[in-house]
Amino acid sequence: MQDEVAELARRRGFLWQAFEVYGGAAGFYDYGPLGALLKRRVEAAWREFYLREGFYEVETPTVAPRAVFEASGHLESFSDQAVVCRQCRNFFRVAEREEVGEGQRCPECGGELEDAGEFNLMFQTRIGVPRGGGGRGAGGDEKEERRKSEGYLRPETAQGIFLNFPRLLRFNRGKLPFGAFQIGKAYRNEISPRKSLIRLREFTMAEAEVFVDPAEKEKHPRFAAVKEKRLRLVPSAEGEGKGEEKGEGKREGKGGEEGEGGRGGEEKGEEKSVSVEEAVRSGVVANEFLGYHIARVEEFLVEGLGIPRERLKFRQHRGDEMAHYATDCWDAEFFSERYGWMEIVGVADRGDYDLSAHSLSGGGAGTPNVIEPSYGIDRIVYALLESSFYEEQVGKEKRKVLRFKKEVAPVRAAVLPLLKREELKKKARAVFQELRAAGMFVEYDESGSIGRRYRRQDEIGTPFCVTVDYETLEDDTVTVRERDTMKQVRVVVGEVKNVVKLFRDF
Repeated sequence: MQDEVAELARRRGFLWQAFEVYGGAAGFYDYGPLGALLKRRVEAAWREFYLREGFYEVETPTVAPRAVFEASGHLESFSDQAVVCRQCRNFFRVAEREEVGEGQRCPECGGELEDAGEFNLMFQTRIGVPRGGGGRGAGGDEKEERRKSEGYLRPETAQGIFLNFPRLLRFNRGKLPFGAFQIGKAYRNEISPRKSLIRLREFTMAEAEVFVDPAEKEKHPRFAAVKEKRLRLVPSAEGEGKGEEKGEGKREGKGGEEGEGGRGGEEKGEEKSVSVEEAVRSGVVANEFLGYHIARVEEFLVEGLGIPRERLKFRQHRGDEMAHYATDCWDAEFFSERYGWMEIVGVADRGDYDLSAHSLSGGGAGTPNVIEPSYGIDRIVYALLESSFYEEQVGKEKRKVLRFKKEVAPVRAAVLPLLKREELKKKARAVFQELRAAGMFVEYDESGSIGRRYRRQDEIGTPFCVTVDYETLEDDTVTVRERDTMKQVRVVVGEVKNVVKLFRDF
């Protein structure tokens, strides 16, 4: 995050270091009051977006028994290679060696790095108390009981949906395709978490699992709605133009997961701007279902949240970075001025891997395939903060403003009495209560000069400021100021909620 944005985020209550009074812990952040509001706006927009797709939401536990992750392949494959500094003993992911330099020196102290082996990234726990105690000298039965009590915090939300596939299929009257989604916490014991919200040990994922007959993957029923959309694509060097290889994929690989923790790569094809239809027909994108959901991801990020289209591209995973479950995967990457290109969403064709792994075919003629758009909500919050921050000269002072899309701004409007006079405060509080009663989250602020209060609201991205002045007492009108243009209009008090809610008159 740019230093100015990081300072603003801390000062104004968007993001705080977790456990700060005890020195903090890498990979954990607290969302302050405004950060929590912003995050909930993003989650609500995402939920509404996929409900409009006709998908249903489910909620499953964040802890699962060992058997789940044995079957899913996470115990075997969800790992990172690490190096350790011989001098300061700090650990680093092998993928970060590029940042160290030619001599493989430690980025912290300059010491020499050496191989430290492979680390599984899941948090282990116990489910209940194993029978028999399992202490020293425990027999075979007791060891088996301890093994059965072994559990893990989920590294993705998806497995809970896959385990419920037979019930979801019955709920959908046995018909494919259908989708189910989940928003919730996931956990990864990252080797070297850093970069603010980019690499966390506890984070929020929003994942949709779309179950489709493999014979119908080339026939999405709403493909016509997206086929002419142009996408900025970066195919992998090995995948570019290999349309004849559709349907064949890997089941081995490292723990790169959609929405969090994907790996960048040097080996890539030429960046191109193509329509979704052209990308699918040429084989750059494997099938219509995958192409459709890549297009929908861009639509949500750009039109739904307001992330600039020019700061987005879709990069295809190389074979050696493909997750163990994926046959193809494309990352939506956001260009950060501080961190460069970073993954914020992954769209994977998981094939039949997951349902086959859990032996859940649903009783049909074949095992359905899964297309998965997987969003890293915390990374998207970061992208919104960075891309919305502007600093501009206004008169003799610099104005800092977060130009959030109005629908996702934490605070919809602020009501401000022009002066700290009782008659103005009384009227301003009445307007404030009216807007609150209309279901909008608004602030009331009477502290400081009107200019200073405008600047405070600009800093937190409030789209509108409603000012009550002496003219209000005469004709029942107020001044409504719009954040980005600073344009002001007079509005009858009874119409303020419509202006603020519907963004009229601007």
